[in-house]
Amino acid sequence: MLAAALIWVAHFDRWTVESWRLPTDYTGDAHETLARLKAASEGELVPLRSQVISRLGAPFGAHWNAYPTPDKPLMMTLGTLVPLVGLHATANLGLLLAQITAALAFYLAARWLRCRWEWAAAGALLFAYTYHTFHRGLAHFSLIFTWTVPLGLVAVWLIARSQRLEWRRPGTAVVLGAAVALGISNPYNLFFWLQLMGWALVLQAAGSRRKPNLQIGGAAIALALGSFAIVHAEGWLHNDDPSALPLLTRNYSGTERYALKPVEMVIPPAYHRWDWLAFFGNRYSRWSEWRGEPFLPYLGLVGVAGAVWLAIATLRTIVRRRALPGQMLSVGWIVTYSALGGVTNLVALFAGFQLFRATNRAAIFISAIILFFVVVRLSRLTARWPGTLRTGAAILLAGIGVFEQLPRTDTRTDQATIALAVAADAAFGRTLESEFPRGAMIFQLPVLGFPEVVPPHRLVDYEHFRPYLATSTLSFSYGSPKHRARSRWQRDLEGLPLAESIRRLESHGFAALYLNRKGFQDDANQMLRDLDELGYRRRIQSTGGNQVVIPLRPNPHPTPPLAGSLTIGSGWHLRPDAGIRWGYADAALSFFNPHSHPAPVDINIELVGVTSRDVTLEHEGNAIRRVTLETTPTRLILPNFELRPGINRFRIHCDTSPIREGADSNRQLRSFGLKESRVSSPAGLPPKGTTTPDDDVTTPARTSGTHASVK
Repeated sequence: MLAAALIWVAHFDRWTVESWRLPTDYTGDAHETLARLKAASEGELVPLRSQVISRLGAPFGAHWNAYPTPDKPLMMTLGTLVPLVGLHATANLGLLLAQITAALAFYLAARWLRCRWEWAAAGALLFAYTYHTFHRGLAHFSLIFTWTVPLGLVAVWLIARSQRLEWRRPGTAVVLGAAVALGISNPYNLFFWLQLMGWALVLQAAGSRRKPNLQIGGAAIALALGSFAIVHAEGWLHNDDPSALPLLTRNYSGTERYALKPVEMVIPPAYHRWDWLAFFGNRYSRWSEWRGEPFLPYLGLVGVAGAVWLAIATLRTIVRRRALPGQMLSVGWIVTYSALGGVTNLVALFAGFQLFRATNRAAIFISAIILFFVVVRLSRLTARWPGTLRTGAAILLAGIGVFEQLPRTDTRTDQATIALAVAADAAFGRTLESEFPRGAMIFQLPVLGFPEVVPPHRLVDYEHFRPYLATSTLSFSYGSPKHRARSRWQRDLEGLPLAESIRRLESHGFAALYLNRKGFQDDANQMLRDLDELGYRRRIQSTGGNQVVIPLRPNPHPTPPLAGSLTIGSGWHLRPDAGIRWGYADAALSFFNPHSHPAPVDINIELVGVTSRDVTLEHEGNAIRRVTLETTPTRLILPNFELRPGINRFRIHCDTSPIREGADSNRQLRSFGLKESRVSSPAGLPPKGTTTPDDDVTTPARTSGTHASVK
């Protein structure tokens, strides 16, 4: 554990108190991780409770119930440290904890398998710094906690092969404890472990059929799933719009792009610390055209050598005994399922199961299995060596293997860049909190959806979290989940003339307008000039000037914002065609009434049929209007329609079957199309704008760069 900690400290140059106050990364997905830690520190990520981040998504709060937090118990635990040591120091402690716990778990598992201590320690360090996880860093915080993998593999092997497993023996505690740990941690690791445990039960049932093994294995699966259900229960307990579009868009293409490519397990990265190995990574980058998370499955030199050794041992076992070693059975299934063209693509194409698209992440299981094989064999081969020779050989193996997998970084330059950004944000946050009263709301431009969008121009995804991270008393508009009726008003307001937008923001109680100039083609120069002409000349700028806050004149008696259109949900194709968004089944629409009382509105919907057909518009399951659609647009008007408080759910139902239509490369099942929707407020409330389906187009996640946002 000490060795694992010292390697991390030395690699990131965290030898001083000041250095611990800097995060290892401060861009992109790292901002989302820091935001989750911040929310946890403010007590807003509690299991079974609605996950509403009160200082985000102003004025309604950011409802993250449909966007589960991986490793929620871990986040909650680390969140308690934020008030004591600070946000960035807590993030560093979390990263360090990931390395220590991975090393400890592997060491204990290897000792359980009766490895000699020196080889168990060597394997533990190699596993802790496996390239697949260590390179993910703060951006993929949940994926670097791999301590559950060694324990989970031991549990699988006990169920599959143990002849002494009983309910009151220590092995049962290992199996059940690993199941709970996997259930409350990263879902990807749980997903792959469930497959291996399922095959262990099949193997046991087809072999000795030991009743305790089958019972304990079944109980382990139930415990894992039950633990997962509890820590993510808000997804179905508090999701007030289950028919909304999914926040994370997954498709078949992603299951190919992010599938495990076995060749990547033996290709050193293009940025390897040794140039003679980086050469092959550069060649792969030049020659390959279909990469998702390139180089992350790399096993390292020790892992590659171990894989060759395991392959040779497997061939010998097949020839001599006509059997397969247990390790190769595990590796074989993981590759069969996860590899490009494997089972993952079959179930995605034929069954539509695309949730776990990044099956390259199964490489951590392959790495652990190979390292277990290596340390077990080395323990046997060196059993008669002198102790000092064994220890020296283990240190040499671990030293070379770990050093080879550590990334090549210019730590001082990186730290200086991060330090400037963190210091600038901290100063900016202090200025904002001194300028505005507690609870003041700040509207952020450009309007960005959350999570996983491609931001405009030079803006980086999740960068709007920066003022939230640097403050404790102010609320911000960013953070509302995309494609939700609760945040639809932000997109509508962004399309209005600036003077009208400012007037409405003030009427809603917003105290300031925040601009990130990187999100505008002209660095927001025209908007700032227009604000000057409107009389809003005061500026609060961050160091460097990219973040600008303009104080407004909030109404002391604010009214909540209303959207100007309905929000599309399930049943619609994600992208419009020639200004029409086509529905292929019963299609959902929604609208959020922020008042605590029913509100009358005028609803105007323009629909078109792919052929002549009747459709029924329903509200909360009750039919309210039936209309015949033709291939030319038909208006459906609901004057003075009363909306209940909260989310109002509409559905368009058609009894006629859809037909396939569209361009050759994009032939879709189509039944009816939405050309336009408008929601007009009654007298006494400001009129709202008109929007078209194009305003709510799903934005694909970015895929460029080594640490692309792939959740």
